[in-house]
Amino acid sequence: MTTNTTSAEQVERHACPKCEAPAGSPCRTTTGKVAANYHTGRFALVPALKAELAVKTPADRNPGKAWRQGAPVVQSPEEAPGAAIRIAYARCSTVGQELQSQLDMLARANCTRIFSEKISTRVKERPELEKALTLAREIKTAAPNTPVILTVCEMKRLARNAAELMTLSSTLQADGIQLELLSGPLQGVYDPNGAGAIVFAVLAVAAEVEREGIREKTLEGLDTAARQGRHGGRPTVVDDDKLAIARARREKGESVTSIAKALGIGRTTLYAHLADIA
Repeated sequence: MTTNTTSAEQVERHACPKCEAPAGSPCRTTTGKVAANYHTGRFALVPALKAELAVKTPADRNPGKAWRQGAPVVQSPEEAPGAAIRIAYARCSTVGQELQSQLDMLARANCTRIFSEKISTRVKERPELEKALTLAREIKTAAPNTPVILTVCEMKRLARNAAELMTLSSTLQADGIQLELLSGPLQGVYDPNGAGAIVFAVLAVAAEVEREGIREKTLEGLDTAARQGRHGGRPTVVDDDKLAIARARREKGESVTSIAKALGIGRTTLYAHLADIA
């Protein structure tokens, strides 16, 4: 049975307020003939049909013929959700850091595809993460009932701070993509559209607290070292002996360029040291 037939049967349960055709009969023209379409005013009695402009008269409907119930519409079975698809992302900050342990952990988690990159947390654009999100969206669009999960080893691989993590949370929520953490205190799978939305807020706060803690410890360490006479950074290339030689040669009229070349230091560096003792 077609949708139009079903709509017509719903309309025919009511008398037409325009042509006064009784329930079970099609609408009629001013000459008493069967109308090609039901009158629009009749739709107002059936709220579900207000958006339709016209419903064709079924072929088996004739003036005076009683309405009868048609065959029920066969409902198509809902598509059963498939197995979850995991799209993985791994990242480390520098070339010297090791990435293989993350890749091994993600492989054991049965991830369909793994995207990885070595890129600093200071870099805002992460091409491989964008590729992972794009693939996850495409899979979710093609199979809406299949769970799609973005899997990472730990939270800090995703974002630098709370703002970035919340932005990512909004993206996953809009696309219906879940997040999985393989390690850490919040290990597990979280759905941003369900109870997992609360976890995303916790993740954001935890990331900000952790970053602020690292910053405070670094500043405390530098302050302690400075009070003990230890200063960070590269050692100076101009010691007291070189500076004394450079000053003596400069007083004799030798150019800074030749002095710097002879001592094996940069001309700008030498200028800065000579200016300090001037």
